[in-house]
Order: sequence, then C-alpha cells, then structure tokens
Amino acid sequence: MNQRELPDKMEEECGVFGIFSPDNDQIGSLTYLGLLALQHRGQESAGISVVQGDTITGHKDMGLAAWVFKDYDPASLTGSVSVGHVRYSTSGDSCVENAQPLEAHCKLGSLVIAHNGNLINADIIRSLLEDGGVLFQTSSDSEVLMSMIARGASKGFEKAVVDAISAVKGSYALIISLDNKLIGVRDPYGIRPLCIGKSGDSWFLSSESCALDAVDAEFVRDVEPGEIVVIDENGLNSISHDKNNNLTTCVFEYIYFARPDSVIDGIDVYDLRSKCGEALYKEYPVDADVVVGVPDSGIPAALGYSQASGIPYAQGFIKNRYVGRTFISPTQEIREKAVSLKLNAVRSLVKDKKVLLIDDSIVRGTTSRRMVRKLRQAGAKEVHIGIVSPPVSDPCYFGIDTPNREDLIANKMSNAEICDSIGADSLQYLSLEGLLTALGRKDGFCLGCLNGIYPISTR
Repeated sequence: MNQRELPDKMEEECGVFGIFSPDNDQIGSLTYLGLLALQHRGQESAGISVVQGDTITGHKDMGLAAWVFKDYDPASLTGSVSVGHVRYSTSGDSCVENAQPLEAHCKLGSLVIAHNGNLINADIIRSLLEDGGVLFQTSSDSEVLMSMIARGASKGFEKAVVDAISAVKGSYALIISLDNKLIGVRDPYGIRPLCIGKSGDSWFLSSESCALDAVDAEFVRDVEPGEIVVIDENGLNSISHDKNNNLTTCVFEYIYFARPDSVIDGIDVYDLRSKCGEALYKEYPVDADVVVGVPDSGIPAALGYSQASGIPYAQGFIKNRYVGRTFISPTQEIREKAVSLKLNAVRSLVKDKKVLLIDDSIVRGTTSRRMVRKLRQAGAKEVHIGIVSPPVSDPCYFGIDTPNREDLIANKMSNAEICDSIGADSLQYLSLEGLLTALGRKDGFCLGCLNGIYPISTR
C-alpha cells in the first residue's frame, strides 16, 4: 500500500477563491485562473462550483487544477457566483469525497462552501450533530460548518452564518455562496489570510493577492479578523461576528507559504523575506564564498543576505518542476530518489567553495541533510546553514500539516546537535527578535510553532 511520506516542511494548507459577477460569462474560467495562481497552497485536489439561482454546476477531483480540468472546460461553468478551492488535507482523509467546494441545498437555496484552516472543536460539534440525526458524507471539518449553516437557514442567511461561525473554534478563511450571495469570513484572529478584489462590476475573494493579479482584479483590502463580508447586486456589506478582532496572522504565511508576489495584511512577502536575509547577516556573518538559496522560498532571503554581506549570490540548486509528489512512490528507496530529482546542485558554482545555504525552516531535518550531502557531492569545501526563522519547536493546530512535537528536530536537539545531525559546518537560526524586526512590528502574528504560545487554547 502506498505510504504517505512524513512532511519535512510546514506543508501548505488550502487556497480559496470566489467571484460575484452576475453578468460575467467567464466566471468559471476566471475562477480556474485564480486556482492556478493559488496552486502552491494545495496540490491534492481542486474544484470549482458555480451557482445560478437554485442550480449548482461544478467539477472537482484529485490532483492539480490543470489536471482536474484537463478534460473539463471551466468555461462551461456559468452563473453569478463561483467558489473555487485547492486542497492540502490537514484534517480529514485525502480522497475525492473530501475535495472542495462542498455543495448542498437548504431552505435558502444553493449552499457552497470552501475552507482554508482547521477547526479544533470540529469533532465535538460533529458528534453533537450526529446525535441530532445529521448524516455526514465526508470526514472534513468543513462539512461541520456547512451542516450548521444549513440547519440555521430558516433564520436567514446572515443569522445562519453568524451562529455557525460563533460556535466553531480554530482558524478559517471561508468563501460561501448562499442565497445567491458571495460571503467571505475570516476567523477572529485572522490566522488564515483572505482578501477582497474588484474589477468593473465583479467582486473577488482570494486567499492571496497574487490570484487577484492573475485575473486583472484590483486589490481592495484584506478581510479583517472576525469580519464577515457579504457581496451581492448591492455591492459589499461588512458585518462582524467578533468585536475583539485581534490580528495574529500565521507568521509562516510570510516565511514560507505565500507566493512572494503577494501582500498579506499590509506586508509585502518578497520584501519581508529579503529583510529576513539581511537580519540573518547581522546575527550570523559567515565567511563564505557564495550564498545559495533553497528554491523557492529561500531565494529572496539569500539575495537579501548577499546584498547585506557583499558575498555573491549563486543559483546553486536547480529545481525540477516536473517531478510529481513523492509520497505516492511504492518504496522508501524510490521516494528518496524522487525527492533527489527535485533539486540538484550546480557543480560549477559550488565546487571548492565555502557555501552558505539559506532556507526558510528546518522541520524534521531530512531535507537539510540531503541538501548538505548534495553540495558536498558537488565539491563544496564547506557548507554553512542559515535559517531565516527561529527553530520550529511546536506543532501547528490551525491548518498546517506539521509532524508531532516529538518528530520536530528542534524540539529534541540543540543547535549544535542539529548541525552535526545534518552534516553542516555551522548552523544558525534567525532569532525571534530579528524576525519581528524584519516584519516591522512586535505583535499581530501567530507564533505558536516557534514559541508554543497560541492565540487560541488548543484544548
């Protein structure tokens, strides 16, 4: 049986994208373009649902968006409201039944939901709903939200959504189509990102601003923590279900997840990663001949370090973008070889050089160990590692797939022990203070995986 390889990165969550556009016959095609731009957030499944009146037309399947829609033309999906989703499973099984968007019909008509995040009390609510006779078709916590909204539909769409959101605990960026309206919801702490765009008479909701660029929509603003936005023929209306509105964006959105051309809660992702490289140089000036970034998220940081230090940047690793996911390979040996195909060292750039390798994080250590080995095999004289985040010492409970605490290398080893374990000549993490300085403010971020302090109780 195929084994799923334990992640050695903070694995992506999901991406959501939605459009309200009553007179746009390209709504399906535009949603597809949005999903392509958000593909980095999830590669297990993709789907689009378009609503016209009480009719839902949609298509979803396992795989990348381009594969899912290879033989299904998204232009055939027409209507006034669309909801799209790319998924990486952090709760529920990886199967087509859990692919999103989820669709249903209730007293208010057609109901579609797409969710990025993780509900930490979903199992309790699911059990209570099952005791009340609700039947579930998936193991996804997103269906819990859908069931709660559907059960409250007789109260009207606004009350149904507010009551459902008030009962759940965790992280969520939601896009919902209900009563022929497009609804966006962000959790009270803003852990998962969600932004608003506009083009002509069309409104857009997206996990990241880069997808708005892909459809030539203008960025309007981020959805605020705890905010519910409702878009219909009258435009955009905002309601809030939580007045605390404490912004604590997941810090790894900036460090790793988001595309570098996105802006989240006022912070330019590329600029932040470059500043992290500069901050690392101040804390960790290395005597190196070249600076190399691990593709893709480590490259802006490596360029920042290079600029600050004057040490030349070299594209020391080439990324093969045509290698599929490695956990589907039948044996560990083949999986290891498949992983090795993804990145290969450029011998002419690193041979006989003292190399500083910049990466965003170390989770289990297997990837770093493999990269160091590749550089040495390519003739590197020394290999030093710079990490532009503090050590990942605690798991995430809010929509990121991380190993158990005991599998996190920083939880059980000192810096010196990690350095020895991965075979590097030296290793240095960016301090938490250095990271916050690069971010430009001292609060407003979820740092749970770095310091064990979470914005929401996980019990």
